This record gives sequence, C-alpha cells and structure tokens, in this order.
Amino acid sequence: MKNFISFLIICAMVVVIYSCNNQMEKEQPQTAEIIGKPDLKLESDRMTPEALWAFGRVSGHEISPDGQTVLYGVTYYSIEQNKGNRELYAVNVNGENFRQLTRSAKSEFNEMWRPDGKKIGFLCSESGSVQLWEMNPDGSDRSQISNIDGGITGFKYAPDQSKILYTKEIPIENKFPKLYEGLPKATGKLYDDLMYRHWDHWVEAYSHIFYTDYDGDKAGTGKDILEGEPYHSPLQPFGGIEQVCWSPDGKTIAYTSKKLTGKAATLSTNSDIFLYDLESGQTVNMTEGMMGFDIAPVYSPDGKYIVWESMEREGYESDQNRLFIQNTVTGEKTYATQGFDQNVSGPVWSADSKYIYFTSDWHSRTQIYSYNIENGEIKTLTDGMYDYKSVAVAGEMLIADRNSISEPAELFNVDIASGEATQISFTNQELVEHLTMGNVEERWMKTHDGEDMLTLIIYPPHFDPNKKYPALLYCKGGPQGPLSQNFHYRWNYQIMAANDYIIVAPNRRGVSGFGQAWQEQISGDYHGKSTQDYLTAIDEMAKEPYVDKDRLGAVGASAGGWAVYYLAGIHEGRFKAFIAHDGIFNEEAQYLETEEMWFENWDKGGPFWDKDNKVAQDVYTHSPHKLVQNWDTPILVIHGGLDYRVVFTQGMTAFNAAILMDVPAEFLYFPDENHWVLQPQNGILWQRTFFAFLDKWLK
Repeated sequence: MKNFISFLIICAMVVVIYSCNNQMEKEQPQTAEIIGKPDLKLESDRMTPEALWAFGRVSGHEISPDGQTVLYGVTYYSIEQNKGNRELYAVNVNGENFRQLTRSAKSEFNEMWRPDGKKIGFLCSESGSVQLWEMNPDGSDRSQISNIDGGITGFKYAPDQSKILYTKEIPIENKFPKLYEGLPKATGKLYDDLMYRHWDHWVEAYSHIFYTDYDGDKAGTGKDILEGEPYHSPLQPFGGIEQVCWSPDGKTIAYTSKKLTGKAATLSTNSDIFLYDLESGQTVNMTEGMMGFDIAPVYSPDGKYIVWESMEREGYESDQNRLFIQNTVTGEKTYATQGFDQNVSGPVWSADSKYIYFTSDWHSRTQIYSYNIENGEIKTLTDGMYDYKSVAVAGEMLIADRNSISEPAELFNVDIASGEATQISFTNQELVEHLTMGNVEERWMKTHDGEDMLTLIIYPPHFDPNKKYPALLYCKGGPQGPLSQNFHYRWNYQIMAANDYIIVAPNRRGVSGFGQAWQEQISGDYHGKSTQDYLTAIDEMAKEPYVDKDRLGAVGASAGGWAVYYLAGIHEGRFKAFIAHDGIFNEEAQYLETEEMWFENWDKGGPFWDKDNKVAQDVYTHSPHKLVQNWDTPILVIHGGLDYRVVFTQGMTAFNAAILMDVPAEFLYFPDENHWVLQPQNGILWQRTFFAFLDKWLK
C-alpha cells in the first residue's frame, strides 16, 4: 500500500528481507541446523512454489577499501524449518576467486569492511542478542566486538576507525505508571495519541543512534545522540543504516529523522537530515524548511559536499524523489536533478568526488545514471530489460545487483564508459538454466482517452500461438511506484505464466517511470483513469486469437486489491475469477483503521466527514464496498493479521459480503503475516491456494 516500491523498494526490499531474517535468527535455537543451498529435485522445467523458494536471494555489495573485492550476502530458505538463513560471500570485482566466508545457523547481516580492510564487521545474534562481530577477510578468526545491553540493529565504522556508531531500540516509558501499580499481569495498553502502531508492530520503542570509541578489539556502550528525544532514527519501519553516515573527518554524524510525534507524525512525511557535532554535542537541522521526505545523506569523499534524496511536498509519500546537494562550507543547496522527470535512488560518490551515481526507473526498467558535479550533466549508463537495484563504486568500475522478470538478482560489474555489464556472481545459475521462462513482451496501447500506455505481457513457457490460453490482469499495488523488471518472490510473473496463464501487466495511471504527471493522475481518482487503463489492457489482449476471452481473471494486492474489489462491481462479465490480497474494501473504514494518515489525506483527499471536499466525497462514493450488490464472480480474498496498513477486517468484510451475496468465495487468512507473506510454508500455501482457485474457475 505504502509506496516503498518507489524510492523505497530498492532499499526497502533489502530491509524487509533483512529484518525478517534478523527476527527469525533471533528465535533460532543454538542447535538449529545450518540452512544452505537446497538440494531441489525438479520434475519439470516449469517454475513451482518450491523452486521459487529455492532461489538464493542475493543482497548487499560492500566494496573493500582497495576496490578489489565485493562482500555480499545470500539468503537461503528451508521449507522444512520454515525460516531463512543469510551467509556472507566474497568475490573479486572481475568475478574471480569466489568464496563463502560464513557457515553458521545464525544469519549475518549489515556486513561492511573495516576502513583498514583487515577485518569485516557484521551483525549476528550468536551470543543471544544481536551484536557486532568481526572476522578476517577470509572468514577466519570470528570474534564478538560489542556487548550492548538489548542488542543493536545497525552499525558503521568511523573513517579513521577510532569510533563506531550503532543503532539501538530504546523502550518507550509508560506514561501512566500509577494506573499500573500492583498490576504486574495486566496486558492492557493505554494510549492518548496516534501512531501507536505502524505497519506490523505496536510502537513500544524508539530507534536511536549511539557512538562509542573503538580500539580495534572491543566497542563499549556509547553516547545516545538523540538522548531524551521521542523520535526515530533511522525512520521506521523500513529505514536502515543507510540513513546514517559519518563525515570523512569523523567529526560529524549525519542522520535522518522525522522529529514529530503522535498525530503530527501520522499526518506528515516531513523528515529531515540532521548534523550532530561530536565535539560540541550540538545538532543542526540541515534541511529545515524542506517539508517532504529528506533521507539517506552521503558525504563526498573529499568532505566538500553532502548529497541526499529529497521530496518537496509534505504529506505526499510518492512525490518525485530528487537529488539534492549541499556545499558543506558555504551551506548552498543545489537541486541537482531539476528538469529530470524521474525518481532518484541510492546515490553514491565517485572516489574523486566529481560524479554521483544513482538508479532511476523509466519505462518499466531501472537503470544506472551519473551526475557530473561540475556541469550538472546527467547520463544514462546502462540499458536493457533489467532493474539495477543499487550501485557501488569499485575503482574504475561500478558494482550493481541486477534482476529481471526472468532472473533473480545477481551481482554485475559495470564499465562506466560503455555501460557494459559483466556478471560476477552465479548464485542461481543452475536453477535458472534448468527452468524455462516465458517470453516477456513490451506492448504500447492507446488508453480510452488517447494516451500511450506501456503494458508488459508475459507468455507461458513453450507458448503455442495456435492454442487458446486464459489470461490474468495484474493490478499493481502502491498505488504509485514502478511496475518494472523486479523478480518477485510471491507476485512472480513467471510462476503465473508457468501455470499456463498469459499475464497482462499495464503501467496504468499512477505508475512511476513515465513522468510525474502520469504518476499523479491516480491520487483522488483510483476509480477513474487508472481503472479504465486496466480495462483497456485486458480488452486489447482479449482480441488476440490465443487469448480465451471467456477465461479472464484479475489479481492484485494492496492498491491492486482495491482495484480487484472495484472491478468486481463494474466489470460487466469480463472476468471469471478475482483474487485480492490485502486490498482496501471499505474506504471509510480504511480512513480510521490505518496509521499513516498522510497517505489517506493525500491519495483520498481527506476524511469522509468533510462534506465540502469534492475530491474526498468522490473517492468515498466510489468505495468498492458500495458496489458489492453487483458482485457475481468467484473471488479469493487473502489477508494478514499483522497488516496494520490495510487491516485484516477489510479482507474479512469483503469475504463475508461475497458469501452473503451467494458469490463463490474463499478466505485465506495468515494470523502471523503482515502486508506481505514472508515465511516459506505460508508462501507455498499462498501459491498453492492462488493457483488452485484460478484453475478451478479458469480452466
């Protein structure tokens, strides 16, 4: 629902997997079996749920100080143990000398090179809580460095290696202690303001930043630079250590925080970049007066500049993500990507501080770009039907993780001059070579109002144009953000195609990568142009001789689930099956059930009780639940009990309504999953239920 799929998907997908594995490894007993690459025996060349969970998930790429070695992690999942484990690997930047560095039952994460290159630091809970550990570059001599009470959540070395900063959860004090006196077994939680729960957890702690001396052997308890402040840094729930950095001289810590609480925090996206001076203990708000999201500061190697990602408008989480630069001497700020009608993500500096490299999505692909500090020129460095998810600098080349609809993420080195990419990790080569993937086609269509819309078509493996296939309309969530080349581990186009469905995925109004004006046409108008775009896409494909127009389905999650519920009331017999996951059914209830009110106020126009607000009233008039009397088509509803963005009662009421209307319906409920499905056995159950339902009604 929330658009971490735009500027956040590139970092937030890593953070989600990282957080999930972190939690799972905290619960993992000392005697747990080591989870590694599964020995999967495939009966055919078709993608299956088990094959999807067998892929190793590559994440992170930390470059050694000498620019010669890439450090990264791979997560493998055990279906039997119902959990994942992340191990660390290294490979030379030219793809040679691949080696596995760790082999344990405890996930290692937040890995990074010590500035002198003699050690690798990482986080692990081997001692019972998550602490900082170090090992030699070959994986030997593993030793615990910190012993911080309650554990830590992230860390970074100071450039001169004299200090370490780390992040840690600080419990929120009880505001009503007298009421709880003598009641040690009371479980009630008393609140007097908003933002008491967020995404999938009740907010009972703040994330704060600490720094401490480091002598190359041990790191002690540090100083809290947000001491006494009831704010998060990094931002919750998806922000990680990338939102905090050291200045090159080690005298300043730059960090991201939204210094608002309660009702103000739930109404605003206004986060800022703060500079904390270690010597004076003073903090300066570097982006004061900039009212949108300002996140992820990065100093240039020479210390002359600091770059960050910035959105302009307060309350709009999908505003254009811009590149801003500040001169650290003069304080002058530069809107570096002005006139560049695309989003910017993950900026990194060249070693000589003359260039900034970043990723940006355009026309269903995410590529690497460069920005020239001297003349402001922006160049596209890469090409092809891929998503380059993030980028790092390694001497004269770049290292990036890249995936596509047909291939999971692997690491590549990229020649800066030519853009040529060479694969250097081969985690899933054997599995990819065994599976036959369906062809992916880009097709431009004319919308109902004459605009050009790019639609992705994914065909079944061994496609026969002389046969007729059922087709699925994929309704994208977000609702903003890219619909691109991401290799998803649940909404995977190729596994849908492997079940002999043609997938139709339109870049309808609201999708990023087609200019900000195209993206903004969905706010306050989910039911209008974007819905017509969906119908255009499926109607156009239904004209093809190999598409059976009597066997069409529509599927989607979050805002895509909203679209499914809405289409169920207006489709006029087009579809024979619907599947909605974590979708919004009742807009009025959603307004008061969710927690990020900035989203509701921007995308829905405001509260339903504001009768003079024409945009809001139009939105609530077109709430899907008001069309349920028209439902006549089988529907599968899926929802997670820990989803606090779109509460599970939205799915429950949709299912109840279908049954009361005598519409064939099923309800798959996961009490221990949030807005996603992160556990292997639940993920496989999701896939099996998904295809059993579709096969029942479309085959």
